[in-house]
Amino acid sequence: MKTPPRDVTSTLEVEVTAATELEFQIAVAKLPGLTVDESFQFVLDDQTITPEEIPAGCGGRIHRMHVGPGRLIAQYRAHVEGQAEPLTAQDYDRSRYLRPSRYAECDKFYGFVAGQFNLSRSIEEKIADVTEFVASRLSYVPGSSDPIDGATDTLLAGAGVCRDYAHLVVALLRAMHIPARLVAVYAPGCDPMDFHAVAEAIVDGRWMAVDPTWLAPRQSLLRIATGRDAADTAFLDNHDGGIILESAVVTATVDGDLPTDKGSDLIPVR
Repeated sequence: MKTPPRDVTSTLEVEVTAATELEFQIAVAKLPGLTVDESFQFVLDDQTITPEEIPAGCGGRIHRMHVGPGRLIAQYRAHVEGQAEPLTAQDYDRSRYLRPSRYAECDKFYGFVAGQFNLSRSIEEKIADVTEFVASRLSYVPGSSDPIDGATDTLLAGAGVCRDYAHLVVALLRAMHIPARLVAVYAPGCDPMDFHAVAEAIVDGRWMAVDPTWLAPRQSLLRIATGRDAADTAFLDNHDGGIILESAVVTATVDGDLPTDKGSDLIPVR
């Protein structure tokens, strides 16, 4: 099914309390198959800031800037047409995305998955089992988790938001020796609307989206940033002084009806 055109925006208001270096990851990843018509505006107390653009993996881009104290408003808009070609797994992916990481500590789950899942099943079946397990085990509760919570915290708490769901999926799949990672996305249809996070797993040499929150159809997702976990994909990083994030407003829509996600299909982030 052809993906209809998509429109996304994000507006962040940041109070900078001490001079610092900031990195934003809010731009749609530029990948073969996509046409991205976009605009940026970074304004600090009425002064326009021109950031440095740093290429990141999987078409992602980091926008880095040094700013003094003041009120910074970051605005991004994009009209996107086409479908990104599915990403193929590279040799290093199969190594890097099996390792434990800050928020997806898979080494703590080896015994758990051996007792909880049938590890003799196919990769596709194990991904379906993990998706069903996480969806049934967790409740989506905004404010129920801390930014420093990892997959073990989420499993014990039984609640979280999209990044917590994704971290638990990633940790469980890695513990099953299935390479998995986290993707920050724009998600038309997401309710509540916000930056969204899903997991990706390698199936037959390609990266496929896994999202037990079912907050948005996977066919409409637009990749922003890709990494081991949320430490690599945060929409805003502060590397020196002090900041206060005052607000973040995100929109993501499709032209026409949203696609229907049947849930059982293997779907890449397009």
